[in-house]
Amino acid sequence: MLHLKRSSIFSSHRPDAESAVVSDEPWSEADFVKAGADALFRKLVSSPAGLSEAEAKRRLKQFGPNEPARKRRRGPIVQLLSKFTNPLVLVLIIIGSFSFAIGERVSVIPIAAMIILSVTIAFVQEYRSGREAERLIALVRTTASVTRGGHDKEVDTRTLVPGDLVHLAAGDIVPADIRIVHCKDLSVNQSALTGESFPVDKCDTVGSLHTTADYGAGNLVYLGTSVVSGSADGLVIKTGAATQFGAIAGQLSEARPETSFDRGIRGFSMLMIKAMMVMVLFIFVAVVLTKGTFLEAILFSLAVAVGLTPELLPTMVAVNLSKGAAAMSRRKVIVKHLNSIQNFGAMDILCTDKTGTLTLDNVVLIKHCDVAGREDESVLGMAQLNAHFETGLKNLLDRAVLKHAAVDVGRYRKIDEIPFDFSRRIMSVVVEGEGKRQLIAKGAPEELFQRCNRFEQDGKVAPIDDLHLPTLRQEFESLNGEGFRVLAVGYREITDDQHTFNKDDEKDLVLKGYVAFLDPPKPSAKKALDSLRELGVLVKVLSGDNAIVTSKICFEVGLASEGDIAVTGDEVEQMDDAALAETVEKHDVFARLSPMQKERVIKMIQKNGHTVGYLGDGINDAASLKVSDVGISVNNAVDIAKESAELILLEKDLSVLRDGVIEGRRTFANIIKFVRMGSSSNFGNMVSLTGASLFLPFVPMAPIQVLLNNFLYDLSQIAIPTDNVDEDDVRKPRGWNVASIKRFMIIIGPVSSIFDFLTFGVALFLFHAPVGLFRTFWFIESIFTQTLIIHVIRTAKRPFIESRASRYLTAGSIIVLILALALVNSPFAGALGFVRPPLAWYPMLAALVICYLFMTQAVKKWFIRKYGYG
Repeated sequence: MLHLKRSSIFSSHRPDAESAVVSDEPWSEADFVKAGADALFRKLVSSPAGLSEAEAKRRLKQFGPNEPARKRRRGPIVQLLSKFTNPLVLVLIIIGSFSFAIGERVSVIPIAAMIILSVTIAFVQEYRSGREAERLIALVRTTASVTRGGHDKEVDTRTLVPGDLVHLAAGDIVPADIRIVHCKDLSVNQSALTGESFPVDKCDTVGSLHTTADYGAGNLVYLGTSVVSGSADGLVIKTGAATQFGAIAGQLSEARPETSFDRGIRGFSMLMIKAMMVMVLFIFVAVVLTKGTFLEAILFSLAVAVGLTPELLPTMVAVNLSKGAAAMSRRKVIVKHLNSIQNFGAMDILCTDKTGTLTLDNVVLIKHCDVAGREDESVLGMAQLNAHFETGLKNLLDRAVLKHAAVDVGRYRKIDEIPFDFSRRIMSVVVEGEGKRQLIAKGAPEELFQRCNRFEQDGKVAPIDDLHLPTLRQEFESLNGEGFRVLAVGYREITDDQHTFNKDDEKDLVLKGYVAFLDPPKPSAKKALDSLRELGVLVKVLSGDNAIVTSKICFEVGLASEGDIAVTGDEVEQMDDAALAETVEKHDVFARLSPMQKERVIKMIQKNGHTVGYLGDGINDAASLKVSDVGISVNNAVDIAKESAELILLEKDLSVLRDGVIEGRRTFANIIKFVRMGSSSNFGNMVSLTGASLFLPFVPMAPIQVLLNNFLYDLSQIAIPTDNVDEDDVRKPRGWNVASIKRFMIIIGPVSSIFDFLTFGVALFLFHAPVGLFRTFWFIESIFTQTLIIHVIRTAKRPFIESRASRYLTAGSIIVLILALALVNSPFAGALGFVRPPLAWYPMLAALVICYLFMTQAVKKWFIRKYGYG
């Protein structure tokens, strides 16, 4: 790396005692901004020769490694143990433990199998996804160029300490918070912190701190930002957790808020636990009072508890989510946490920054016009000559100009150059070609105006007077108002033999026109937003960029009406919670937001009852990623953003998001099928068991038969993750609605009980069945109705005609029915308490099952008309 000559840059100051700790009196950021070079070296006990290696090691012990606070990653054992805290897994553990304690070890086996399967699947998927996410994490550059002991060297960025003299060049990632001591044409991309796409010019002059929220200090650069052009030397003032980056990272040590999926699964689990406790207690009392056998009442009640608990739910959720994660990875979405898939599908508000999501994340020359705003190739030609003959690395704006070819630069030669500086904000070249010599200046319009006394329009040059000045200013102010980054172009004919020029020669210029730049919207952005809108997902832009640019981009992609101006961070700061809650519902575009303001906006949207996703890739997005229901980042995001996210996109594009949303909804739709099926079917069985326990002189089904019935039913449901999903199920966001599930369970469940009681009547009054045959009849009828009813409940449409199950689910249903029939007719039937049923039973069975399916379909249609199926 080529470094600046520091003998002319720094004073000859040397600290008297290098081994002294960095100054006892703490300095604020403003103090560092306002201090001169000598004061900085004294404060940081450093020198132009840098720190010695021994001093650097001492300071490393004092300040610790230069690493922002990272979220502590759980080890595999902790991850595995955390899976046992699922409420339904805990219920199964309690039931299994109680069964084991009273000697019912056979009953423990299927329960233990479900626990192990569910926990293992969830752990393996999350562990693999976490490893994949770690491979994607690419933290900032691992080495930094410093001067230590008078020698330039590369060191690990983790070993940087306050007082280190660091050298930056184009392409470098800033390795710490640094006060610039000397720089040349330094331009820094701060989008990771602010969200603003245009680079920020930096300087080495002593100044004042304008605004910490916008990282506006001109002579400070911050960890995680990147050098676009130029070079600089600076002193490290803050490292690790003390940096701006580290301050944001520290906020992430708090526990992640409960998401909509967490709330939903907890609510459903509590519903089932309460129902189970009430039903089990009732049945226990009923059996004790009517049968008089305490032990039989306990065993039967435990079997009923297992029957009512959807013990396969954790497994089915894990399998569904695991399958969804695999499908989403094929759609360029990596899932770090399985639960986030459901949140992704339930999301109805997506908050995002604009840079790289709505825009190309690439500065493009949009307009080149004369002073009246008309397209003018000669303006582009002069801008091109200026950019081409500029010495050194080209900045983003120059590169955007040079992508166009308005003139043949080979026909010109460079005479001299007046470099850019931050005080006048103009860069000029003197060129000779086509029989004339010209000084061509390009820079900030307000600065160039002060150096122009004439303007050119339609090939004619006229003086700038008080009459023309307001009109001339109006054009570039209009471009600024449209969100463009505007540079003015001026020139002067050189008529003498002068060969060297300086900034004093930038006078008496002719205002030629303007070049306007923009980070334009992606061609696919509007279509992607429309497709998300069709899926019921509204997009809100939370940007750190300025309000005019943000509003313009949002208007072009259809998120804002013409003339609408974004709600700014300053306005958000003035609002109380009630006012902000109303504002976030009415407005979709927010600009100049600080990280904490973004977080507050998201919380208000959530408070209004929405499931919120947040897409971000910068340091300033980390807090928002954490507080949202589903945090989404991209593979080239900063480390802290990827750590905070739950989903990582391999491509930062809204169309990828759309595909992921659809997959999330498919996954959740199949989970809800199982929940509806399990809750209503199990509740119906328990109603039947309760009624039978009250009126029959014997227990209606032996405990082992209850467990076997439940096990076979669970087998028939294993293929639900493979099931087809109706298009209606992915058209709008769907979240956990425990009230709807409870209502469905209470209304649909007893329908099966009606046919159970009919089965009891057929068994007792038509077949005069003894206890063993009665239990066999009910066992078969229960298996048939439970297994086939999934084909009715799985869809809001007419089953088999308008919507068909997957071939795997259909095959699973057939196999379980065959197993049930084989079991009651097998040599093992007697050991399980079954009796071979007579052939006359099967026509009755067919009639009962067909009538049950038709009745359930009718009740389901009524339920949908009255309550919906969401």
